[in-house]
Amino acid sequence: MNRIDGRGKLDMREVRITRNYLKHAEGSALVEFGETKVICAASVEDRVPPFLKGSGEGWITAEYSLLPRSTQVRNSREATKGKLTGRTHEIQRLIGRALRSVVDLKSLGERTIWMDCDVLQADGGTRTASVTGAFIALFDSLNKLFPDNDKSFPIKDFLAAVSVGLVGDDVLLDLCYTEDSSAIADMNVVMTGSGEVVEVQGTGEKRPFSKAQLQEMLIAGEKGINELLDYQKGLLGPLAWRIGREG
Repeated sequence: MNRIDGRGKLDMREVRITRNYLKHAEGSALVEFGETKVICAASVEDRVPPFLKGSGEGWITAEYSLLPRSTQVRNSREATKGKLTGRTHEIQRLIGRALRSVVDLKSLGERTIWMDCDVLQADGGTRTASVTGAFIALFDSLNKLFPDNDKSFPIKDFLAAVSVGLVGDDVLLDLCYTEDSSAIADMNVVMTGSGEVVEVQGTGEKRPFSKAQLQEMLIAGEKGINELLDYQKGLLGPLAWRIGREG
């Protein structure tokens, strides 16, 4: 099968993450998966939601939005509608859950990390790009908060996410919008650096798919995530050692 951008079936789009993209945020990143571009910003607050007061634990939560012309046709701001869509709620919860899965919330202390993910340009895979870029923004915010000699650095493992789908009879990795909109089945996979699964979101859009196809998509997703993890480690360079270090 020839993909519209010339990639092989299991090739990722060009991935680029620019650290510290914003001046004022404690941590930030511009993440690009091909033509998909998302700004992720981490903000630290010295307080927690009411249900965590006095617990000694912190919290990580996310907000996600599409800018009006991130899409082919103008997408109205949800603020003007007065409520968030179900899709936005789902993606925000996914990003928050994913980040919390690799953070020791006790070591974080009674702080909240707000992760804002704003899509500048959407061409498929915005939620997986958001998770992958948000991890880098989160790391940079906590790297400033916890000195090098602090053994309680809260991040326990790396984290990345990728989309995969069944288009025709082919399993394709890292779908662009055109592929995603025509997929028979699509899936978002989130995994840690140690190979553990955080979340799998898979749907038969046009018809059911087999267990064998599910397994093939998971294998493809793991391949893509391993490439993203290698990219993250190279991006952090000598700071990568801080992740997962035992106290």
